[in-house]
Amino acid sequence: MRIFQRNRLGIEQGSRVLFSDFEHDGEMWTGNGPREFRAAVSFDSRFDELPVVQVSMSMWDISGDTNQRADITAEHISHDGFEIVFRTWGDTRVARIRADWLAMGDMSDPDNWDVD
Repeated sequence: MRIFQRNRLGIEQGSRVLFSDFEHDGEMWTGNGPREFRAAVSFDSRFDELPVVQVSMSMWDISGDTNQRADITAEHISHDGFEIVFRTWGDTRVARIRADWLAMGDMSDPDNWDVD
């Protein structure tokens, strides 16, 4: 469990279409085997400590003619942003994916002064 001890909890959220590969016969739609797509996300404000980030698929358009395999996660989480990583494998045909994300963490409190 993570307990936030500061006076200010920052919460930022967003939504992003990662790709739309059926429109141009992209790798996720026509490929086979392990495939990966990465999208960088930058936060509007810098978190003081590494935030907790949750990513989920809010829209998926996947062919029903093959097995439906998908993995989505947040990687390379920093104070300033992270990467959304979508993976599939085998014969899965992914037309498009939209991901929603939520980041929560400690933010600076302008009333706390650092005097050394």
